[in-house]
Formats: sequence, C-alpha cells, structure tokens
Amino acid sequence: MHDPFPIPPPSLLVRTITPFAECFSLSTLPIHIHELLFVALSYHFICAYVSPVLSCRLFPTIYPHLSHRTRLNWDVHVVSLAQSIFVCAAALWVMYADEERKAMDWKERVWGYTGGGGMIQAFAAGYFLWDLQICLRYMSVFGVGLLMHAVAALVVFSFGFRPFVNFYGPTFILYELSSPFLNFHWFFDKLQMTGSRAQWYNGILLLLSFFCCRLLWGTYQSIRVYQDCWAALHVENANSSSSSLLPILKVTNPNPIGVPELQEEHSLATAGLMRFNPNPTNIPTWLALTYLGSNVVLNTLNFYWFLKMIETVKKRFRTSMEKKREVEDEGMMVDAVVEGVELDGRVVEKQDMDGEIREGKGTGMDWADGEVRRRG
Repeated sequence: MHDPFPIPPPSLLVRTITPFAECFSLSTLPIHIHELLFVALSYHFICAYVSPVLSCRLFPTIYPHLSHRTRLNWDVHVVSLAQSIFVCAAALWVMYADEERKAMDWKERVWGYTGGGGMIQAFAAGYFLWDLQICLRYMSVFGVGLLMHAVAALVVFSFGFRPFVNFYGPTFILYELSSPFLNFHWFFDKLQMTGSRAQWYNGILLLLSFFCCRLLWGTYQSIRVYQDCWAALHVENANSSSSSLLPILKVTNPNPIGVPELQEEHSLATAGLMRFNPNPTNIPTWLALTYLGSNVVLNTLNFYWFLKMIETVKKRFRTSMEKKREVEDEGMMVDAVVEGVELDGRVVEKQDMDGEIREGKGTGMDWADGEVRRRG
C-alpha cells in the first residue's frame, strides 16, 4: 500500500533527519518525518489556540473561571479526544484498505513494511512527541510518571521505523478507541455533571470499550505478536522460504534512505513488503525483550486500570445516590417539622379556646346562654 498521506516528504527535512535515522537504524523515518511533525504541530495548535477559544465560546460560564492547572488539563484532554478519534479512524481505514497487510505471513508481520502502516506509526509517534514536550514544560502539573510514559511510548512506537512489527502499529493503536469516553467522563466532572445520567451512560460505554479494545483485543493481539517475535528470535534466514520476497530482491541496499531517490521511494511504497529488510535474520534479543516487556507492562496496567475504573464509577454513582438520599431525608425532616409546627399551632389554639370557655369569654353559645338567662 502506498503511503496515503497527500504530501510527500520535503527533501530538506529528509536530509536533516537522515543522519539521526541512520544512527538509530530507523530506515523509514525520513519517509514519514513530515507526517510525524505535522501531527505534533497540529496538536500543539489545538492545545494552545483552538481549545481555549472554542471552550470559552461553548462553556462561557465554566472554562474562563477554571484555575490555570485545570484549564491546562482541559486543553490536553481536548487534544487527547481529537487524537483518539483521528488516529483510530485512520488505523481502521488502513486495516480495511491495505490488501497487502491482510496477506502478510509472520515474517512480513515482523520485518515487513507498508506505507499505510508507516503513516499510522508516524501519527502515533507525533502525538507522543507532543505529549513529551507538554510533560517537560509542565513537569509540576503532570509529574514524572506521565513523563516516563511519554518517553516509553515514543520509543516503542519509534521501533516501527526500523521497520519492526510495523504490521502491529494500527493494531495496537486501537487501544485508543476507549479514550473518547474517558475524556468525556473527565469533562462531565468539570461541567458539574458528576453523577448525571449522561455520565452514567458514558461510564458504561467506557467500561465496555475498555474491556473489548484493551483487554480482549489487546490481549489476543499481544499473544500473536509474542508468537511472531518468538519465531523471529529463532530463525537464521527469514527469507529462505518466503515466496513474497522474490519480486523485491532487486533492492541492493537494505537501508535505502538516499535523498535523490526519495520521491521514487515515496511513490513506490508497495514495491516490496520486505524492501527495507531483504535478508532478515533473527531479531536482536534486546529489541524483542524491550518491545515485549513494554507490552506486558502495558497489558498489566490495562487490567489494573480497568479494576480501578470500575471502583471509581461505582464510588462516583454511590456517592451521588447517597447525596440524593440525604437530600430526600432532609426534605422529609423539613416536612415533618412543618407538620409538627402546624399541629402544635392547632393544639395551642385549642388550648386557648378551652381557656376562654372556662373563663366565660369564649363562644357564641355562651353569649346566647346569657341572653336567655337575662330575658328570663
């Protein structure tokens, strides 16, 4: 599949990034560097300009009155929402449209490359590059934990530019399908809709999407990538039995980053699935351990986060129901007090009337009785 991004990489940008790419064996990075930077700059523009303006217009009584820390978190959540929708839509389209990707065997899933998969890698790496600079700029807000997460995610997704398991870039980016609901949950709290019916429905969708995308789909795909990497660790010459490599063995340079041939490289992204690794051998142990170790940690965190999310949703709505019950109890107490006051008033009035009767001051019957006695 050709790289579907409509703009080819500028030659100057390619010349600038090529030494870095060659140093770290990131063969396809020069082909996709413009996509990476385009996404990173777009997210910066959304965070710095689009989100503040749009949020002030949509929520004029809430957003301007938030603290600086909360406004920053708000803007970051807007970017996260935009990124999750955009990158998941792009990944699903690539998985649907890339016929070569569908036909890959395990060797091509490990060492192969398609332009669509490279584009998704660039989009993901661009987001984490933006995330890294945000964490560095606002360390006091986001802390060391999120900074380390941004570094680890950027490094792991950059492995796809070797290329290494380029096939699984769109696969694992679908973890982000649950992120829109997570962002909406956060926004409901800031919009003073905590415990509302809308947040309840969103919470259900969040749990369902998280369970399906990260726990079911993510665990299944992790098992597949473990199997592929295990096979790649124990192979001596991966292309000895792969018929799909025959038409591409004309590539003499396993790392073709040459600037004069850049436009041809970009336009012939599907010239061969293995053109960046025409003679692959077993993958380095450190690479497999780093990638698979990161995957294990992330999957473990996904299960932990899912349990915490269940607790949070239950606690949030339990607290909401308790508050509602307290309000109802207070209302019943007020009604009881009011009824008691009215009852006490009637008792007092009755006691006053009885006293007046005893004192001969009271009723029309007493007055009529007196008139009869006087006339008699």
